Amino acid sequence: QVQLVESGGGLVQPGESLRLSCAASGIISNIYAMGWYRQAPGKQRELVASITWGGSTKYADSVKGRFTISRDNAKNTVYLQMNSLKPEDAAVYYCNADILTQLVRGDYWGQGTQVTVSS
Repeated sequence: QVQLVESGGGLVQPGESLRLSCAASGIISNIYAMGWYRQAPGKQRELVASITWGGSTKYADSVKGRFTISRDNAKNTVYLQMNSLKPEDAAVYYCNADILTQLVRGDYWGQGTQVTVSS
């Protein structure tokens, strides 16, 4: 059974920073792409950033220059460093990973972590 567990969300003021972490556990043969999505109330879930096993990254235009995604393959963990947070960054952030187990390759999601940006 594969699980993704996120941590690091919270309440911050505009301009402050947060670092999200997401650790994958279970019987894992390989983790391909990992990413962070977010969903604000009344809006669709959107891709924030993604990173391949080799470290290639992609970002939503709205977070370029402020957010940095990274991963530690040895720890099966992906991070999202969020700087200069804005009120419009407030959302539930979800970790996503393309994971190969002993039997199948599938798309896995974390439970989400709330990020609130408010003065």
